[in-house]
Amino acid sequence: MDHRKALDGQAMAIMGVLCLIWGLQQVVLKAAAADITPLMQIALRTGVAAVLVGLLMARRGERLRLSDGTWRPGLLVGFLFALEFLLVGEGLRFTTAAHMVVFLYTAPIFVALGLHWKLPAERLAALQWFGVALAFGGIVIAFFGRGQPGGDLATMLWGDFLALGAGIAWAATTVAVRLSSLAREPATKTLFYQLAVSFVLLMLATIALGQTGFKSTPLAWGSLLFQSLVVSFASYLTWFWLLRHYLASRLGIFSFLTPLFGVAFGVWLLDEPLEPNFLVGTLLVCAGIVLVSGYGWIKTLTSSSPTRTT
Repeated sequence: MDHRKALDGQAMAIMGVLCLIWGLQQVVLKAAAADITPLMQIALRTGVAAVLVGLLMARRGERLRLSDGTWRPGLLVGFLFALEFLLVGEGLRFTTAAHMVVFLYTAPIFVALGLHWKLPAERLAALQWFGVALAFGGIVIAFFGRGQPGGDLATMLWGDFLALGAGIAWAATTVAVRLSSLAREPATKTLFYQLAVSFVLLMLATIALGQTGFKSTPLAWGSLLFQSLVVSFASYLTWFWLLRHYLASRLGIFSFLTPLFGVAFGVWLLDEPLEPNFLVGTLLVCAGIVLVSGYGWIKTLTSSSPTRTT
C-alpha cells in the first residue's frame, strides 16, 4: 500500500526552496567559471558530496554489497549522471546559464516518454501528449528563433545542444533507476552510486580536457561550498525524502519553477540577454512540464466538481 500523501504547506514550501536552489546552481557555476571551470567545479562537488553521503550511510549502518546485485545498475546510473554533468560543464562554456537551465530541465518530458514505452502504468494520456508537443515546440522556438547562425550565435547553439543532451542524460538516469533494482533501495545508496562513479569519470574528463585550473578566490570557494553542501548533498537528499513521503506526480508539477528561477537569476545576476523567442520557448517548455508531470493533479482537480443543490 502506498502511504505517500498529497502535498501540504510544508512540502510546497520545501519544493519552492529546492527549485530556487536548482535554478541558481547553473548561474553560480557560470559566475565562478573565470576562477575554476564549470567541469572542475562539478567534479569536485560530486567528490565532496560522495564522501558526505558515504558518512551518512555508515552512520545509518547501510552497506554496499556486491551480492545484492545493485552494483551493475549503480555503475550505469553513475555513468549517465557523469555524462549529464560533463555536458553541463562543457555547455556552460558556450551558452548562458539561463539557456542551460531551461534545456536541462526538459528532462521530465524525456522521462515521461521513456517510461511510456517501458511501463504500462506510465502510459501517457492525451493531455500529456499535448504537453509533450508544447515542450518540443518550445525547444524548437528557443533553438531556432534567433535568426541565422553565425559567430557567437553558432557557439551558443552548440552550447544549447549540449544542454539538451544533458537533459536527455538526466532523463535516462531517472528511467534507469525506475527500471532497475535501485528503485527498491534506500535513496542514499542510489545517490552514492551516482556521486562516487561520476566523481571518478568527471575528474578523468577534467584532466583529459585540460580544465584543472583553479584560482583560489572567495568566489571559487563559495561556489564549491554551495555546489557541494547545498546542491549535491542537502538538496538531493531532501528531494529523495520528499519522494518517500509525498506523491511524485504532485511534486513533479513544481519542476517548471526551476527554469523560471534559472532565467531570472541569469538575467539579474549575470546580465544575460533575454531574447523574446527564447522567453516564448521557455514558457512553452514550462507549460509542457506542468501538463506532463502534473497530469495526476490536474485530473483530480477537473474530476472533483462541487455537488449541485436544488
